[in-house]
Amino acid sequence: MAAETRDSTGTAAGEHWAPGDHILWRYRGNARPRSARSIHICRPVTVVQDTRELLAVWMAPGTDCVKPLLADGTPVHREPLATRYTKPRTTEVTRWFGPGVLKLARPGEPWSVWLFWDLDWRFRNWYVNLEEPLVRWAGGVDSEDHFLDIAVYPDRSWEWKDEDEFAQAQQAGLMTAAQAEDVRAAGRAAVELIERWGAPFTDGWESWRPDPAWTVPALPDDWDRTPARIGA
Repeated sequence: MAAETRDSTGTAAGEHWAPGDHILWRYRGNARPRSARSIHICRPVTVVQDTRELLAVWMAPGTDCVKPLLADGTPVHREPLATRYTKPRTTEVTRWFGPGVLKLARPGEPWSVWLFWDLDWRFRNWYVNLEEPLVRWAGGVDSEDHFLDIAVYPDRSWEWKDEDEFAQAQQAGLMTAAQAEDVRAAGRAAVELIERWGAPFTDGWESWRPDPAWTVPALPDDWDRTPARIGA
């Protein structure tokens, strides 16, 4: 894992991570009350490309990841929406058994774009994950999820996803009306990008394949080390 201390713009003395480097892609918890650990999602990934214009990373099948779990052991997605964001939480380590995921993020942009394939490498869809712009630190990148997302399909159609969770997050007091409008504005900007079919949708990433020599990154014991400040 890269050891340099990097600022929130993503460079250390103009340097970037090299293809094949292992870093962590993390999200800060956004439920109430906060869990003891501020980071509730951590995914070890392999750097595909890292430039001033784009960070691309690969999450391989078989990767050990950290995900949130209700303190009583209930998986988050199985908890009724009305109480999903207010019950105490913890985290657990689970293995990613599905197809790998390619994640693309441009500096300062309030979303990242994920690419999904079937096991036979048939391209399935893009997924626009609305979130805080990534903040970089020595071991990877941190963000905070904004609940609302957009699925984009090979025929260039798209649809909003998780609007119910976005509404519930507001009702539970996880974001103010002004913050929610900022997220909606980011979503509208993403939709404009989709409808004019700009980068990264036009860049051919759906034909990309990982280097077969790459190993699956390990989840370090200190995966929840103090994160960079989100939204600074």
